[in-house]
Amino acid sequence: MSTTTNFKRIALVAVAALGMGLLSSAPSQAAFSGAAGSQLTVTTVAGTGSLTDSASDSTTAGTVTVSGFALANSDTFSVVTAKKSWPATTTGSATPTLNLQYIDTATSTGPVVVSATVGGAQMSTTTLTDSSTAVIASNAAAANTYIAAKLYAFQDSSTATPRLAGTYVYTIIATPFNAGVAGTAQTTDITITVAALASSSLVASAAYSTLYIGASGATADAALSVVATASNTASGYLNVTLKNASNAAAARESVTITTTLGLVGNSDVKGRSVVLKNNAGANAYEIYADGSTGTATITVSTPSVTFSSKSITFYAKAAKTITATVGTPLLGVGDNAGAVRGNAVDANGSAWTGTAYIVASSAADALVAGSVTPVSCGTYDATNARHNCPITAIATGTAKFKIIDASTVALATATSNEVTVTVSAATAASVKISFDKATYAPNERARIYVTPLDASGKEMQSATYSGLLASGGIAVNGALSYAGSTTTADSLTATSYTTAAQASSTSGAKAGSMQFTVYMPSAGGVVTLTATGGTALPLAARTAFAVTASATVTDSGAAALAAVTALATTVASLKTLITTLTNLVLKIQKKVKA
Repeated sequence: MSTTTNFKRIALVAVAALGMGLLSSAPSQAAFSGAAGSQLTVTTVAGTGSLTDSASDSTTAGTVTVSGFALANSDTFSVVTAKKSWPATTTGSATPTLNLQYIDTATSTGPVVVSATVGGAQMSTTTLTDSSTAVIASNAAAANTYIAAKLYAFQDSSTATPRLAGTYVYTIIATPFNAGVAGTAQTTDITITVAALASSSLVASAAYSTLYIGASGATADAALSVVATASNTASGYLNVTLKNASNAAAARESVTITTTLGLVGNSDVKGRSVVLKNNAGANAYEIYADGSTGTATITVSTPSVTFSSKSITFYAKAAKTITATVGTPLLGVGDNAGAVRGNAVDANGSAWTGTAYIVASSAADALVAGSVTPVSCGTYDATNARHNCPITAIATGTAKFKIIDASTVALATATSNEVTVTVSAATAASVKISFDKATYAPNERARIYVTPLDASGKEMQSATYSGLLASGGIAVNGALSYAGSTTTADSLTATSYTTAAQASSTSGAKAGSMQFTVYMPSAGGVVTLTATGGTALPLAARTAFAVTASATVTDSGAAALAAVTALATTVASLKTLITTLTNLVLKIQKKVKA
């Protein structure tokens, strides 16, 4: 251990005792030289320690002061330290020893020798163990002299016994000697408090702690809808991570979970309201169905944090009603995903998200598409809140379908309305291009649609069409701009187009059309698209006419000028009317005077 007089400064937290006078004990006294009235006084001041550094220093060390009145020059005293108590998280053998280092002779009135052994030269010294003599102070000059020694008290920095957060108490043992004969030892305690690191705080912070509902370990909320049948298998999880103010997942607080339906807890404890242990890091608390149906509101809180509530829907085992709609206006021969859509609810009106099945209404319908054996609609589409049912078409024509809530018609408790789908295998006879609007603001987003048409001029089933337009694709007379990998400037020159099967209000997709997204010019004017038919069309449709579409970009400046011009015209008209009325009044006045 270094004995240099300047210690490395470290950041420490002062204990409450420092603000209360810093005295950890009252003075203790013992006879000196065996003479009545002679006393040895021991006082201590508490110190602190740190987990962020391996050394203590004079700014945070405690102090021990021992003083007495020596009747003879053979009077001395020794100071020894011993461990008394330590944090519950450690043991005595793993507790740092207390070192003492000489500061000064305090209130001595005569020369004092401070040494590691009797008769040694005056020096600074520390102990290496808590059982050896730390300091012996001796009156080396004369009798009837006050002798004293003040020492720093700080924990050893040995890495073999690292400091842990908590309160350490050491006993200071001061023993008087006369001519080498020990008197009555005096003891008093000194406290060293080591503050915990902020990063190890067990207090949860609302700013950093998180709660997500979904699968175990989820890091984002999921929309959960599960069958209400009572089960010991978890239907979902509440993923709680408690973090402290340092954003460290070390916080440890009890977690209170309450639900309005179903049960929450774990394999050992379940209930509508439970208090559960929280381990450092991520914790996945379970949600169980108990037979109750409806949407449950779940609240999660700790003594320091209250999270936003979460919800889970428990639906009845059987659906009450199913509403079917056609998702794809024209089916192609082959597989058609999401051709028919179903919206199902249970008796409480909650979304029924179990497995739905689609079935052809008759054997005749199945000859066109689908099957009289129910086909699964797959996983419930939580994003769009519906079932998307596939149909495999084998011939052109129309076919009728229903959606049920079981794998067989006999077991179904709910059956949807009947819907009719159309299967087409038409070939393109012409093509049209169009904008999604007639007018746009400068730089506004616009959608361009390329739509193949059959011989009767009707839109067609989804397919990939090569050679729909002639080489060069679509020509534009305006300065359009593009965004995204599929809408580069070259995209309008493509000659192969895959049309959408279904419309989408989100993406702007249009069933039967290929869509491009562009941005209109910043200046006002008419933007015109021009193209001619390609090799996929009959010869007459390739060169007989140009395919065109146009839209107007309304320039705000031009619009303002037009408004001003219109106003000027109106003002001129009003002026003419006022002049006419004035002349009429004057004529009437003349006639009245006559």
